[in-house]
Amino acid sequence: MQTWNSEVVQYHRLRNDLAVIRLVGDAIPFSAGQSLEVTVPQNARLRRRYSPALPPSLDGKLEFHVRAVPAGWVSGSIVNETRPGDIWQLTNPAGALRVDDSGRDVVMIAGGTGLAPMRSLILDLARRESPPSVTLFVGGRSPRDLYAADLLWILASELPWLTVIPVVDQLSDPWAPDRWHDTIRGEIDGASGVFGPEHCWEGSLADVMSVQEPFTEHQVLVCGSPGMEAATVAALVGNGTPVEAIVR
Repeated sequence: MQTWNSEVVQYHRLRNDLAVIRLVGDAIPFSAGQSLEVTVPQNARLRRRYSPALPPSLDGKLEFHVRAVPAGWVSGSIVNETRPGDIWQLTNPAGALRVDDSGRDVVMIAGGTGLAPMRSLILDLARRESPPSVTLFVGGRSPRDLYAADLLWILASELPWLTVIPVVDQLSDPWAPDRWHDTIRGEIDGASGVFGPEHCWEGSLADVMSVQEPFTEHQVLVCGSPGMEAATVAALVGNGTPVEAIVR
C-alpha cells in the first residue's frame, strides 16, 4: 500500500474543538469526496480517516477540517498540538461520495465537518463547463457551530448554481464562550456577507429532510457523524426519496 507525505504549512484554530489544517506535499491520486487514512506525528501508531476539503491537485495541496471528539486520541492531538512543519503520512484513498455525470440536480447534506468532502466536490464541480444545480444543507448545533459560514457565503455568491441552507439544532448559541470563534467573529463583523442566525433553519438535518418533498430526480449525498447519517437517511427514505439515489 503506497504512502504519501505532506507537510503542514498552515494551522487555523476556528473553535475550541475544531481546526483547519493545510498541507503541501506529494500529489495524491484521490477523487473529490473521498477520504484518506491519516497518520500524524503526535500519534504515529494510530490511523484515522479524514476527507480533504480540496479536490486533488498536481501541486499537492491538501486541507482537512478536524473536530476533536471526546476520548479522540488522534483528533484531539490534531486540534490541540498540530504545528507547521509536521509531516503527515497519507494512504488508502477510499469512499463512494461523488457527483456523477448524469446532469441531475444535487442535494448535499453535511453535518459538522462532513462539510469538508462536500466543499471538495463543489470546488471540483466548479471546474466543469456546465455544473448541475446544487443545494447544500449544512448543519450545526447552533449558529456558532457553522464554522465556515463566511466561506459558504462567498461560494454561494460566486457560484450561481449553488444554494446554501444553514440548519441548526437551536438558533441561540450556548452561553459558554468560545474564544476562537469570538476572535474570528470580531474580525468578520461588518463584512458585507456572512450567514448568521437570521439565515438559519432551526431543527436537526433529519427534521428538515423529513418535511421536504421527495428527491426523486436528484443525486443525494450525505456526510456527517454515524448518528447524523443514519437519522438523515431514514428521514429521506421516509419522505419518499429512493434509497438508491442516496450516497454516503
